[in-house]
Amino acid sequence: MTQHDTQGHAVKQDHKSRGFTSRMRFSESLYLVEIIKGLGITLRHLVRNLLSPSSMPVISYPEERRAYGGLFRGRHYIKTRDDGSPRCVACMMCATACPARCITIVAEESPDPGIEKRPKSFTIDGLRCVMCGFCVDACPAEAIYMSGEYEMAEYTKEACIWDLDFLMNRPSLKSAPAGYHPLE
Repeated sequence: MTQHDTQGHAVKQDHKSRGFTSRMRFSESLYLVEIIKGLGITLRHLVRNLLSPSSMPVISYPEERRAYGGLFRGRHYIKTRDDGSPRCVACMMCATACPARCITIVAEESPDPGIEKRPKSFTIDGLRCVMCGFCVDACPAEAIYMSGEYEMAEYTKEACIWDLDFLMNRPSLKSAPAGYHPLE
């Protein structure tokens, strides 16, 4: 590409005036110096962590547990009424609001005349759930909450499908910290 001077005459440019640099030598193209610098940084961090492990930004997980805030979105649970029945009125709003489509509700008539419907079955597929909390926000009856439970590892896929009985009566609910609910 040619450029023109102030009088309009064509002027040739060399490599250096257009910002090109000379070709790299073979030793520079291996980036050996940069690799050695990177290994030096890694070695420095390793030695520092071995000499003072208390300054490391990690916890020893099974022995130490991290305290999460009140807005932590853990495993779901269904609130119950005083008589032990689920507070859910099977309005399907949580299933509608769920972006992962992991909530399935089958409604039935309630024997209580003050309540129109109740869930015959209520399941949450824990493997599909993204723990967003939209179901909690959408529930008009304040029936579904999220606990502070974060240990959800299971051995089978079936154990990750949480039914109504599990969501209401699991033993870990009594000791689980409170989790996400926007109105509290």
